[in-house]
Amino acid sequence: MRKKIVAGNWKMNLNLQEGLALAKELNNALKADKPNCDVVICTPFIHLASVENVLDKSLIGLGAENCADKEKGAYTGEVSAEMVKSTGAQYVILGHSERRQYYGETPEILKEKVLLALKNGLKVIFCIGETLEERESNRQNPVCKAQLEGSVFNLSATEFANIIIAYEPIWAIGTGKTATSEQAEEMHAFIRSTVAEKFGKDVAENTSILYGGSCKASNAPELFAKPNIDGGLIGGAALKCEDFKGIIDAWKK
Repeated sequence: MRKKIVAGNWKMNLNLQEGLALAKELNNALKADKPNCDVVICTPFIHLASVENVLDKSLIGLGAENCADKEKGAYTGEVSAEMVKSTGAQYVILGHSERRQYYGETPEILKEKVLLALKNGLKVIFCIGETLEERESNRQNPVCKAQLEGSVFNLSATEFANIIIAYEPIWAIGTGKTATSEQAEEMHAFIRSTVAEKFGKDVAENTSILYGGSCKASNAPELFAKPNIDGGLIGGAALKCEDFKGIIDAWKK
Protein backbone atom coordinates (compact mmCIF):
# COMPACT_ATOMS: atom_id res chain seq x y z
CA MET A 1 0.00 0.00 0.00
CA ARG A 2 1.36 3.39 -0.92
CA LYS A 3 1.74 5.88 1.87
CA LYS A 4 -0.52 8.83 2.54
CA ILE A 5 1.70 11.81 3.28
CA VAL A 6 1.25 15.42 4.32
CA ALA A 7 4.54 17.30 4.05
CA GLY A 8 5.19 20.91 5.01
CA ASN A 9 7.65 23.08 3.10
CA TRP A 10 8.56 26.04 5.32
CA LYS A 11 10.54 27.78 2.54
CA MET A 12 12.52 30.83 3.77
CA ASN A 13 10.30 31.54 6.77
CA LEU A 14 10.64 31.45 10.56
CA ASN A 15 13.85 32.12 12.45
CA LEU A 16 15.34 29.31 14.52
CA GLN A 17 13.40 30.12 17.69
CA GLU A 18 10.09 30.42 15.80
CA GLY A 19 10.80 27.21 13.91
CA LEU A 20 11.51 25.31 17.11
CA ALA A 21 8.34 26.67 18.70
CA LEU A 22 6.25 25.53 15.71
CA ALA A 23 7.88 22.08 15.66
CA LYS A 24 7.13 21.59 19.37
CA GLU A 25 3.56 22.80 18.98
CA LEU A 26 2.97 20.45 16.06
CA ASN A 27 4.60 17.55 17.89
CA ASN A 28 2.34 18.08 20.91
CA ALA A 29 -0.78 18.48 18.77
CA LEU A 30 -0.13 15.18 16.97
CA LYS A 31 0.75 13.39 20.20
CA ALA A 32 -2.67 14.38 21.56
CA ASP A 33 -4.47 13.45 18.34
CA LYS A 34 -2.54 10.88 16.31
CA PRO A 35 -2.50 11.36 12.52
CA ASN A 36 -3.53 8.55 10.21
CA CYS A 37 -1.04 9.57 7.52
CA ASP A 38 2.72 10.17 7.47
CA VAL A 39 3.61 13.74 8.42
CA VAL A 40 6.86 15.41 7.34
CA ILE A 41 8.18 18.91 7.95
CA CYS A 42 10.88 20.29 5.66
CA THR A 43 12.72 23.17 7.29
CA PRO A 44 15.56 25.56 6.41
CA PHE A 45 19.00 23.94 6.81
CA ILE A 46 19.92 25.81 9.99
CA HIS A 47 16.80 24.50 11.77
CA LEU A 48 17.32 20.81 11.04
CA ALA A 49 19.57 19.67 13.90
CA SER A 50 17.63 21.64 16.53
CA VAL A 51 14.19 20.62 15.27
CA GLU A 52 15.32 16.97 15.13
CA ASN A 53 15.76 17.07 18.92
CA VAL A 54 12.13 18.03 19.64
CA LEU A 55 10.27 15.73 17.22
CA ASP A 56 8.77 12.38 18.05
CA LYS A 57 10.00 10.43 15.02
CA SER A 58 7.07 8.02 15.22
CA LEU A 59 4.79 10.99 14.50
CA ILE A 60 6.75 13.44 12.33
CA GLY A 61 9.52 12.94 9.79
CA LEU A 62 12.09 15.66 9.14
CA GLY A 63 13.33 16.90 5.77
CA ALA A 64 15.43 19.59 4.13
CA GLU A 65 14.22 21.89 1.36
CA ASN A 66 17.21 21.27 -0.90
CA CYS A 67 20.73 19.83 -1.02
CA ALA A 68 23.83 20.38 -3.14
CA ASP A 69 24.60 18.65 -6.44
CA LYS A 70 28.18 18.00 -5.28
CA GLU A 71 29.39 15.51 -2.69
CA LYS A 72 31.79 17.81 -0.79
CA GLY A 73 34.56 20.32 -1.33
CA ALA A 74 35.16 23.98 -2.10
CA TYR A 75 31.53 25.01 -2.63
CA THR A 76 31.10 27.86 -0.19
CA GLY A 77 27.59 28.16 1.20
CA GLU A 78 26.36 24.80 -0.09
CA VAL A 79 24.95 21.98 2.06
CA SER A 80 25.56 18.39 0.98
CA ALA A 81 23.14 15.46 1.15
CA GLU A 82 25.50 13.82 3.66
CA MET A 83 25.28 16.90 5.92
CA VAL A 84 21.48 16.87 5.68
CA LYS A 85 21.39 13.19 6.61
CA SER A 86 23.77 13.74 9.55
CA THR A 87 21.24 16.06 11.24
CA GLY A 88 18.76 13.18 11.52
CA ALA A 89 16.68 14.28 8.53
CA GLN A 90 15.11 11.53 6.44
CA TYR A 91 13.74 13.51 3.48
CA VAL A 92 14.74 16.22 1.04
CA ILE A 93 12.64 18.28 -1.38
CA LEU A 94 14.24 18.53 -4.83
CA GLY A 95 13.13 20.20 -8.05
CA HIS A 96 10.80 22.75 -6.48
CA SER A 97 9.67 25.25 -9.10
CA GLU A 98 11.19 28.10 -7.06
CA ARG A 99 14.60 26.39 -7.25
CA ARG A 100 14.19 25.78 -10.99
CA GLN A 101 12.98 29.32 -11.64
CA TYR A 102 15.11 31.51 -9.34
CA TYR A 103 18.29 29.44 -9.11
CA GLY A 104 18.43 27.96 -12.59
CA GLU A 105 18.28 24.32 -11.53
CA THR A 106 18.28 22.18 -14.67
CA PRO A 107 17.20 18.55 -15.08
CA GLU A 108 20.93 17.60 -15.14
CA ILE A 109 21.66 19.39 -11.84
CA LEU A 110 18.57 17.78 -10.30
CA LYS A 111 19.62 14.35 -11.53
CA GLU A 112 22.90 14.76 -9.58
CA LYS A 113 21.07 15.98 -6.47
CA VAL A 114 18.68 13.02 -6.57
CA LEU A 115 21.54 10.51 -6.90
CA LEU A 116 23.45 12.06 -3.97
CA ALA A 117 20.32 12.22 -1.80
CA LEU A 118 19.57 8.53 -2.45
CA LYS A 119 23.22 7.55 -1.92
CA ASN A 120 22.99 9.14 1.53
CA GLY A 121 19.79 7.34 2.45
CA LEU A 122 17.38 10.25 2.06
CA LYS A 123 13.90 9.89 0.60
CA VAL A 124 13.30 12.46 -2.16
CA ILE A 125 10.16 14.54 -2.55
CA PHE A 126 10.57 15.37 -6.24
CA CYS A 127 8.53 18.30 -7.54
CA ILE A 128 7.15 18.66 -11.05
CA GLY A 129 4.58 21.00 -12.57
CA GLU A 130 3.66 23.33 -15.40
CA THR A 131 3.39 27.11 -15.72
CA LEU A 132 0.13 28.90 -16.49
CA GLU A 133 1.23 29.43 -20.08
CA GLU A 134 2.00 25.70 -20.48
CA ARG A 135 -1.36 24.78 -18.96
CA GLU A 136 -3.24 27.22 -21.21
CA SER A 137 -1.58 25.74 -24.30
CA ASN A 138 -2.45 22.23 -23.04
CA ARG A 139 1.21 21.17 -22.65
CA GLN A 140 1.02 20.09 -19.00
CA ASN A 141 1.40 16.37 -19.77
CA PRO A 142 4.57 16.52 -21.92
CA VAL A 143 6.09 19.14 -19.58
CA CYS A 144 5.63 16.98 -16.47
CA LYS A 145 6.75 13.83 -18.28
CA ALA A 146 9.94 15.59 -19.45
CA GLN A 147 10.68 16.70 -15.87
CA LEU A 148 10.46 13.07 -14.69
CA GLU A 149 12.52 11.78 -17.61
CA GLY A 150 15.16 14.46 -17.08
CA SER A 151 15.91 13.72 -13.44
CA VAL A 152 14.45 10.49 -12.03
CA PHE A 153 13.75 8.04 -14.86
CA ASN A 154 17.46 7.16 -14.98
CA LEU A 155 17.01 5.36 -11.63
CA SER A 156 16.49 1.65 -11.14
CA ALA A 157 13.06 0.54 -9.87
CA THR A 158 14.65 -0.16 -6.45
CA GLU A 159 16.06 3.38 -6.28
CA PHE A 160 12.81 4.88 -7.53
CA ALA A 161 11.01 3.30 -4.56
CA ASN A 162 12.56 6.13 -2.50
CA ILE A 163 11.00 8.85 -4.65
CA ILE A 164 7.81 10.64 -3.66
CA ILE A 165 6.41 12.79 -6.46
CA ALA A 166 4.85 16.17 -5.73
CA TYR A 167 2.74 17.61 -8.54
CA GLU A 168 2.64 21.37 -8.15
CA PRO A 169 0.97 23.40 -10.88
CA ILE A 170 3.21 26.48 -10.77
CA TRP A 171 0.23 28.73 -11.46
CA ALA A 172 -1.31 27.58 -8.16
CA ILE A 173 1.67 28.02 -5.82
CA GLY A 174 1.08 30.83 -3.37
CA THR A 175 -1.47 32.42 -5.69
CA GLY A 176 -4.58 31.25 -3.88
CA LYS A 177 -5.61 29.51 -7.12
CA THR A 178 -5.96 25.78 -6.75
CA ALA A 179 -6.30 23.24 -9.50
CA THR A 180 -9.80 21.80 -9.20
CA SER A 181 -9.81 18.34 -7.64
CA GLU A 182 -10.69 17.02 -11.12
CA GLN A 183 -7.70 18.79 -12.74
CA ALA A 184 -5.40 17.55 -9.99
CA GLU A 185 -6.69 13.97 -10.20
CA GLU A 186 -6.34 13.97 -13.99
CA MET A 187 -2.67 15.01 -13.68
CA HIS A 188 -1.95 12.55 -10.88
CA ALA A 189 -3.47 9.72 -12.94
CA PHE A 190 -1.32 10.77 -15.92
CA ILE A 191 1.82 10.88 -13.74
CA ARG A 192 1.06 7.42 -12.33
CA SER A 193 0.54 6.00 -15.84
CA THR A 194 3.87 7.57 -16.92
CA VAL A 195 5.63 5.91 -13.98
CA ALA A 196 3.91 2.61 -14.88
CA GLU A 197 5.17 2.83 -18.48
CA LYS A 198 8.71 3.27 -17.20
CA PHE A 199 8.89 1.03 -14.12
CA GLY A 200 5.80 -1.19 -14.32
CA LYS A 201 2.39 -1.15 -12.67
CA ASP A 202 3.54 -2.37 -9.23
CA VAL A 203 6.06 0.44 -8.82
CA ALA A 204 3.49 3.00 -10.00
CA GLU A 205 0.87 1.70 -7.57
CA ASN A 206 3.36 2.05 -4.70
CA THR A 207 4.48 5.59 -5.60
CA SER A 208 2.99 8.34 -3.44
CA ILE A 209 1.99 11.37 -5.52
CA LEU A 210 1.30 14.53 -3.52
CA TYR A 211 -0.56 17.63 -4.62
CA GLY A 212 0.97 21.04 -3.93
CA GLY A 213 -0.45 24.41 -4.81
CA SER A 214 -2.64 26.37 -2.39
CA CYS A 215 -3.85 23.25 -0.57
CA LYS A 216 -5.58 24.16 2.70
CA ALA A 217 -7.86 22.60 5.31
CA SER A 218 -10.95 23.71 3.37
CA ASN A 219 -10.07 21.99 0.08
CA ALA A 220 -7.87 19.12 1.34
CA PRO A 221 -10.72 16.64 1.99
CA GLU A 222 -11.98 16.97 -1.59
CA LEU A 223 -8.45 16.65 -3.04
CA PHE A 224 -7.48 13.71 -0.80
CA ALA A 225 -10.69 11.84 -1.69
CA LYS A 226 -9.38 11.36 -5.24
CA PRO A 227 -7.90 7.90 -5.92
CA ASN A 228 -4.54 9.12 -7.26
CA ILE A 229 -3.91 11.94 -4.76
CA ASP A 230 -1.90 10.56 -1.86
CA GLY A 231 -1.49 13.74 0.17
CA GLY A 232 -0.07 17.21 -0.10
CA LEU A 233 3.12 19.25 -0.14
CA ILE A 234 2.04 22.30 1.81
CA GLY A 235 3.61 25.76 1.74
CA GLY A 236 1.94 28.68 3.52
CA ALA A 237 -0.51 26.56 5.52
CA ALA A 238 2.42 24.60 7.02
CA LEU A 239 3.59 27.66 8.96
CA LYS A 240 0.75 27.57 11.49
CA CYS A 241 0.10 24.48 13.58
CA GLU A 242 -3.69 24.79 13.39
CA ASP A 243 -3.71 25.22 9.59
CA PHE A 244 -1.30 22.34 9.00
CA LYS A 245 -3.15 20.03 11.37
CA GLY A 246 -6.39 20.90 9.59
CA ILE A 247 -4.90 19.47 6.40
CA ILE A 248 -3.50 16.39 8.19
CA ASP A 249 -6.97 15.77 9.64
CA ALA A 250 -8.45 15.74 6.15
CA TRP A 251 -7.31 12.09 6.04
CA LYS A 252 -9.76 11.35 8.85
CA LYS A 253 -12.76 12.58 6.86
